[in-house]
Amino acid sequence: MDLTQFQTFRVAACDLNGRMRGKRLPASHGDKLGGGTLRMPLSSLNLDVFGADIENSPLVFETGDIDGCLFPTERGAVPLPWLDVPQALVPMVMHTEDGAPFAGDPRHALAAVLDRYAARGWEVFAATELEFTLVDPSGKSLKTVRDPRSGRRMKAPGILSLGQMDAFDAFLSDLYSAGAEMEIPVETAISEAGIGQFELTLHHQSAMRAADDTWLFKTMIKGLARQHGYVATFMAKPFADDTGNGMHMHFSVLDGDGRNVFDDGTERGTDILRSAVAGCLAAMPPSTLIFAPHANSYARLVPGAHAPTGAGWGYENRTAAVRIPGGPNAARRIEHRVAGGDINPYLSFAAILGAAITGIEDGMTPPAPITGNAYEADLPQLAADWGAAIDLFEADPLIARIFPAELIRNLVMTKRQEHAHISKIDAEDHWKTYLETV
Repeated sequence: MDLTQFQTFRVAACDLNGRMRGKRLPASHGDKLGGGTLRMPLSSLNLDVFGADIENSPLVFETGDIDGCLFPTERGAVPLPWLDVPQALVPMVMHTEDGAPFAGDPRHALAAVLDRYAARGWEVFAATELEFTLVDPSGKSLKTVRDPRSGRRMKAPGILSLGQMDAFDAFLSDLYSAGAEMEIPVETAISEAGIGQFELTLHHQSAMRAADDTWLFKTMIKGLARQHGYVATFMAKPFADDTGNGMHMHFSVLDGDGRNVFDDGTERGTDILRSAVAGCLAAMPPSTLIFAPHANSYARLVPGAHAPTGAGWGYENRTAAVRIPGGPNAARRIEHRVAGGDINPYLSFAAILGAAITGIEDGMTPPAPITGNAYEADLPQLAADWGAAIDLFEADPLIARIFPAELIRNLVMTKRQEHAHISKIDAEDHWKTYLETV
């Protein structure tokens, strides 16, 4: 993309909470991006959800809050269709002064996991299903969105309702148009089980590109919603008595000849598939913090609320945390159904794919697949609360095989600081913190 067509453009890297951190620059700076001359503090990728530095972080006072160097990712510049004045965004990744990848950058964490697949001559392909809710935050409490046809506040869900999609057609049509402009392949859109809730599916593609697109798409949905007079939130549980927002991830693995290593020509799939499933199950409880990173996340992770809390798997079973969907054998894949909509896509992808390759490397064997209602099965459970999730993530040896020690330390410090601050806020007001930050 020719950045000189814009008066200004933006650069941004992804922090540990999945938020964009960056700068706005004049078009004349476009030819300087590749040389590493664009600098930003390393600590900028380790801010809490409120946007504050982490107290006692070694990235701040201990090191003089040193800069890192930003480099463009292979995703390339994208337009920002929701802005009134045309601008572009250049996604960036952080390196240290000596040129090494900054271990606290979530995108680097995913790249390191994907390198483990590449060492076997494999490539991971992935897709995401993103759920979000349109809400009205104009009053003292969060309310459901108004139906644009009648102006009345929505009071009932519209599962797979074409009528509800008609009501929000202008917004949804703009999502498809903006996706095309940003080269984000949007596929299915449906009206979901929550009031004012929708789910959009992105195309199955190279895993890093899928993570990039998921990160960008979340920002785009929020921006376009504002343009249409709504607020779109990815909060895991916007309303206590309504369905929460999830983010399911599907993935398959192709070898150097383009063959799916999960496919053995039958519905059962290969031993490699089952080892990948076993790895996902083993790492699921200690990865709770990745899949449920905020206080509000745990309002969604309750038994029987259509969000898996037990580490189980099954064939074509939507009550299981890990599902092997039906369909053509050549398209055999794994669906991971635990994460909330409030996750950092890079960390979530890294946790899932890192667990899977660890299971493959170790030749793990999963328990028998679940039939029937997985919510009623006796299964290993995810961390019961936010504090327990932080402690488990910090100490678990499987997590140490997936994420670098510096990232683990930074994320744990971040979440402990957020935990301390959020605990001083009434639960009914948590939405004011999370509404648009996640």
